[in-house]
Amino acid sequence: MSALLTLIMKTNANKFSPRDFILLALILAVALLFRLYKIDIPLADFHSWRQADTAAVARNFVNNGFNLLKPTYDDMSSNQSGMENPQGLRLVEFPLYNATFAALYKYFPFTSLVIYGRLVTVFFSLILIATLYFLLLKEAGRFAAAIGSFVYAVFPFFVFFSRTILPQTMALSCTFLSLTFLYLFSQEKNKFKNAVLIFFATIFFAVALLVTPYSIFYFLPTAYLFIKKYKWSIYKKIPVYLFYILTIAPLFFWRNYIRQFPEGVPVNFWFMTWVNTSEGIKYIFLRPAFFRWIFHERIDNLILGGYLGVFLVLGVITKSKKYFFWSILISALAFLFTFEGVNVQHAYYQILILPAVAIFVALGVDFIYKNNRYFVNPLLMIFFSLAIFGFSFFISYYQVRDYYNYSKDIVSISSIVKDLTKKDDKIVTDTVGDTTLLFLSDRRGAPSVYKDFNALQKDGYKYFVTLKPDVIKDFKAKKQYELVFENEKFAIFKL
Repeated sequence: MSALLTLIMKTNANKFSPRDFILLALILAVALLFRLYKIDIPLADFHSWRQADTAAVARNFVNNGFNLLKPTYDDMSSNQSGMENPQGLRLVEFPLYNATFAALYKYFPFTSLVIYGRLVTVFFSLILIATLYFLLLKEAGRFAAAIGSFVYAVFPFFVFFSRTILPQTMALSCTFLSLTFLYLFSQEKNKFKNAVLIFFATIFFAVALLVTPYSIFYFLPTAYLFIKKYKWSIYKKIPVYLFYILTIAPLFFWRNYIRQFPEGVPVNFWFMTWVNTSEGIKYIFLRPAFFRWIFHERIDNLILGGYLGVFLVLGVITKSKKYFFWSILISALAFLFTFEGVNVQHAYYQILILPAVAIFVALGVDFIYKNNRYFVNPLLMIFFSLAIFGFSFFISYYQVRDYYNYSKDIVSISSIVKDLTKKDDKIVTDTVGDTTLLFLSDRRGAPSVYKDFNALQKDGYKYFVTLKPDVIKDFKAKKQYELVFENEKFAIFKL
């Protein structure tokens, strides 16, 4: 073990060498292996409703053509925007991610659309791991690079959200590609190479903003890198102005464009300060519940498995001149504290802070091994650190493993719905806004009864699918609508 540490921490650790290619290749191979776990399960796992919305946009591209300016999904109700949405418009992030795996499925139909969606996320997560390795190598050394990229590669929360059908990982990968090019740009003297590096940095950050506008929080590390290169003459430098103008412009035009279609833009007034609980909407901004949920339940317990939080705290509090990494940490914290409501409500929003978490865990571990003379015994510290990693991994795993579970009932129900209805039939379900059943059934409609059934009938809805025994009993008693199918799990009524 000590020989391996010596090899990893060998001199010239900040210079990328063949040793780094081998080490990074091994880490990426392990990361890929972990991410292929249950890659083929139905799209009914954790946060399936959000994944289903994303995948539905891709499926509609396949079925109806690639109109990136008018992406549509399965929900045609007013649930998301509060307005009637008969076209089922889905105008949130620009649909580059959806179009990517839709194109792969359409032109290379070797596997399912869902698997392609997951594989695209996996691909971008591997790129992200490689950029983390490179940046940690340059700023902190080979050992820190190995630890940081390894944490992102294998820890369960990182792994699960690196294979979900969500756009955040693609955006994060593009963000860190941009930071990598800017990092090289900040150290480069050749004018031609500078032009190439700033070009790619601009392209990738513009894509990141289009895919997930929250990437804008990572403007802080870009500003640090520009200041590092130009010092106080930064305000005179045209590349700085061009970078920010050209990265923001596509996002500005997209957000301005979608204002024409408010029915396709989900309501987001609650993102900063409110959460939806069993007792109704609750104000959470800077309340104790926010700190408990984000820093204790999510970051310390769920993401890091409890014990690994020791290294994270150590990485944060140790005296360091690694201002670039501090700018990344501040960006992550700014995102958390700005959008407190949505971060507490949905765990997948923490995808955007995962690089900062991995980086500072690595810095904490690195600090211990660079100062092992202050501890009782170096071998004991190795054992102690391995024990912390092991315990943390399994504590996180025993929580995250449930994320892969899915209801076999809903898969069975969707199969029956698909068999008993036509592809162009609009259906309404009482799944409280969850579009998973609509996606699995390959039907469009409404994921909740958002108006009375006479109005739904006039709007062209053909079938009502209910999973509630009391509703089934009431409908059968009234005999107003024809019972098409019933079993112990659900019923289908013809409207």
